[in-house]
Amino acid sequence: MQMSKRKFIKFSLLAPMLAMSACKFSFMERNLHKKSLITTKNLGVSMPFELPTLPYTKNALAPHISENTINYHYGKHHQAYVTNLNNLIVGTDLEKKSLEDIIKISANDKTKAGIFNNSAQVWNHTFYWHSMKPNGGGKPNGTVLKKIESDFGSYENFVNEFKNAGATQFGSGWAWLILENNKLKVVKTGNAETPLTTSGKPLMTMDVWEHAYYLDFQNARPSYIDTFLNHLVNWDFVEENLKKFS
Repeated sequence: MQMSKRKFIKFSLLAPMLAMSACKFSFMERNLHKKSLITTKNLGVSMPFELPTLPYTKNALAPHISENTINYHYGKHHQAYVTNLNNLIVGTDLEKKSLEDIIKISANDKTKAGIFNNSAQVWNHTFYWHSMKPNGGGKPNGTVLKKIESDFGSYENFVNEFKNAGATQFGSGWAWLILENNKLKVVKTGNAETPLTTSGKPLMTMDVWEHAYYLDFQNARPSYIDTFLNHLVNWDFVEENLKKFS
């Protein structure tokens, strides 16, 4: 069937408009679909955990731990654990539990290994940031020093035990100063393991995962451990925890 001249002219004028409308609809459809995949906030879901605020500025521990390390360790690694945990517990009976409860519930449950690893790492890292402070480290005084000397024999003995725990933790993990049966002890844990799942009460920790020190110390973990003890330990935090658990 032949198209009349008038109809041909009318179709020629409408065709570009129809094409533009089709493109606009296609773009809107793709964009709507894309937005629906961005975040569960689109569904009105409120995530229970957020990245906790650092107790100091990102450059406050320099030159011992650089702002670059903090940007990666805190801003990316720690944030990833928070994000992963929220995604794993959303819509479950753990969603309204405290972080400590989630850790204890998921510990030793193989079906909840991912939840344990991420929740424990959120807690461990938060505790680690508070275990350090600008112009920290060195020999403590007061109650903490007396307790260390009583339970380890001397501050030097404590230092040697703590260094050994950090240096001999194979692969990733943590070195801890804990209180157990009213006595100070040094322990080490692998990966995301934490004293929260034991009878030990954590007083201070040092992260020995490579991302904690590699940008500043490369593979020299012993140098990082020395720096932690001599320049970074927050003994005020240790004393607060000791009073709380004693």
